[in-house]
Amino acid sequence: MEQPIKILIVEDNVIIADDMQSMLEEIGYEIVDNVIVYEQAVEVLKTQQVDLVLIDIILASDKTGIDLGKHIRDNFDIPFIFVTSNSDRATVENAKTVKPNGYLVKPFEQQDLYTSIEIALSNFIYGKQNVEKGISSEDVNDDVPMSNSILKDSIFVKKQHLYYRIQFGDIQFIKADNVYLEVNTVDKKFLVRSPLKDYLEKLPQNKFYRAHKSYIVNVDHIDAINSKDIMINNTLIPISKDFKEFIISAMNS
Repeated sequence: MEQPIKILIVEDNVIIADDMQSMLEEIGYEIVDNVIVYEQAVEVLKTQQVDLVLIDIILASDKTGIDLGKHIRDNFDIPFIFVTSNSDRATVENAKTVKPNGYLVKPFEQQDLYTSIEIALSNFIYGKQNVEKGISSEDVNDDVPMSNSILKDSIFVKKQHLYYRIQFGDIQFIKADNVYLEVNTVDKKFLVRSPLKDYLEKLPQNKFYRAHKSYIVNVDHIDAINSKDIMINNTLIPISKDFKEFIISAMNS
């Protein structure tokens, strides 16, 4: 099941925070929490799944958003964006010391917020590995490489204008179709631009196998097997001789 990006808002102006939350939810993001001080943010980060943090630099506490940015850099592997009214040279230079993934100056529109988040996510995730560049389209999704720390059990797939998290366990099989891959989950299909071999390397090696030159399968979803095919969710998938021998050996062990 795909899951929307989970965002934590850290903003001490309640009106601005609520406005940001409404903008984000309208786009399709999920708001994990909306807090006003450093200490609350630290607690949320410790106890909940957060994919990205929006941080006001000036907070209603002794510790600033820059302190929070440093805490995130030291303890988590997630992107964060400073959202602030301060764009003077001193503030910007201070903010740069914790290497934010974005810097958005108030006031801003919904499109500005969306653009900042998507660029931050894309740069952050692509920066995790050196991979080939894909295409960007409303109809074809760019695969985003896994981060070993925040994507231990899932992978990001782009669908229209949002990145969705797909649990590895929900992927049933992947079919190569020309320069694209068709990633099949229980109830959805996603198109990804990637060589099949490269995509296999991003998946758990104990669950996903190259069943055929054009297919990767999740062995947990195999319903039936014969001498030439396996069946997953009523779909017949051809298998190679080596894969058939591997499956039969695994079944007998």
